[in-house]
Amino acid sequence: MGQLTQFAPFLLMFVVIYFFMIRPQQKRAKNEKEFESSLKVGDKIITKSGFHGKVVELGETSVIIETMSGKLKIERSAISLEMSSALNKKA
Repeated sequence: MGQLTQFAPFLLMFVVIYFFMIRPQQKRAKNEKEFESSLKVGDKIITKSGFHGKVVELGETSVIIETMSGKLKIERSAISLEMSSALNKKA
């Protein structure tokens, strides 16, 4: 019983770290993957670097977007979930 009380603070710290750091990160990654797979032609998006555009063509891992200056080919992972959701919510 004495050994259990010695390790209880470490177990408690691990549980707290899991629920406040690891689990939310996993949930955020899952939401981003779902967002990337649900993209369709015509969606308005914002990239993580700040480019605004509309999806013109979808590839397996890349997307071609149309911006005011032309077409750009970007990776799906470069599209920002938060900023694109905020853009589509306003419209």
